[in-house]
Amino acid sequence: MSKTIGFVGAGNMGKAIMNGIIKAEIASAQDIVVYDVYPPSLDAVQTELGVTTTSSEKEVVQKADIIILAVKPNHIAEVLTTVKDEITADKIIVSIAAGVTLERLSANVPEKAKIVRVMPNTPALVGEGMSALSCNSFVTKVEQAELLAIFNSFGEAEVVGDYLMDVVTGLSGSGPAFVYMFIEALADGAVAEGMSRASAYKFAAQTVLGSAKVVLETGKHPGELKDMVSSPGGTTIAGVKSLENDRFRAAVMNAVVAATEKSRTL
Repeated sequence: MSKTIGFVGAGNMGKAIMNGIIKAEIASAQDIVVYDVYPPSLDAVQTELGVTTTSSEKEVVQKADIIILAVKPNHIAEVLTTVKDEITADKIIVSIAAGVTLERLSANVPEKAKIVRVMPNTPALVGEGMSALSCNSFVTKVEQAELLAIFNSFGEAEVVGDYLMDVVTGLSGSGPAFVYMFIEALADGAVAEGMSRASAYKFAAQTVLGSAKVVLETGKHPGELKDMVSSPGGTTIAGVKSLENDRFRAAVMNAVVAATEKSRTL
């Protein structure tokens, strides 16, 4: 790509993105410039990843071609106001602040600035993130491809309309918490039947991991895959019937809808 990538914010998500970029050789560590208001976080990424650190948000924007704002939603307007005069037409501003729309981001930058909104999720910390990107009209197709490469470097990424970003937040953003609850519940059931807690968590987590890979790699409908496991009169269909009786699918759907609706109010 041969571009300098800047970061305002060196927390866990910012660090995960930097790590993916370096491992995928999208940019060298020296071509990543970082600022964080919290010096220990800045020192940590410099020591662990070898990135270049700076003394201010403005310096990041001055030096970088693509600037990733890895800050909390309540700080995004303040950061954009601080760096506004440094944003030129050739720079791309990328926000990973949940709930902050392209319209709100554009209100704090120069007219015709290139703005991208991204919603990554916490599995990015282990290189298995799912990210959604929404770009304003000033971002070119070539630049969009470059951004996809960045966010594919630590998982998978897709471009979606800005109107879908709240749904993305409710699904892949909040979804890991729902999956962790499912893993815990699977393990609790096994513990109730005599398995040790450590073994139950391992069996449950690996089962979820493997099942997800089957969905992604085969492209088969989840219902079809469920039917393949559910032999007539067998153990699995008995468990499926129990889940249906307890409105399992409705509960999960309601959780995604509730998280999506909450995102719209942020």
